[in-house]
Amino acid sequence: MAWRSQLSRNLKELRILFCQTSPSSASARSFVEQNYKDLKTLNPKFPILIRECRGIEPQIWARYDMGVERGIRLEGLTEPQILKALEDLVKAEGSKP
Repeated sequence: MAWRSQLSRNLKELRILFCQTSPSSASARSFVEQNYKDLKTLNPKFPILIRECRGIEPQIWARYDMGVERGIRLEGLTEPQILKALEDLVKAEGSKP
């Protein structure tokens, strides 16, 4: 998974939003618990923002050059599917959807 070390090369910022207690955010919480340390170790200066807010729909947002942002809703996705969604965002390099 070489793309994991490419976060700072292709993105300017990564934001993960989820609810602390909602069942719909369970896989997003699990994803953060299982992957944050590894992603941060591979990209120590890259901003990975974790935003917890009661009742919010789980989402992941990537910001690219020139302020371009792309987001993906995570509700109903499994942890491996969230990892694949992140990989797709990293490899998209800010191209228009």
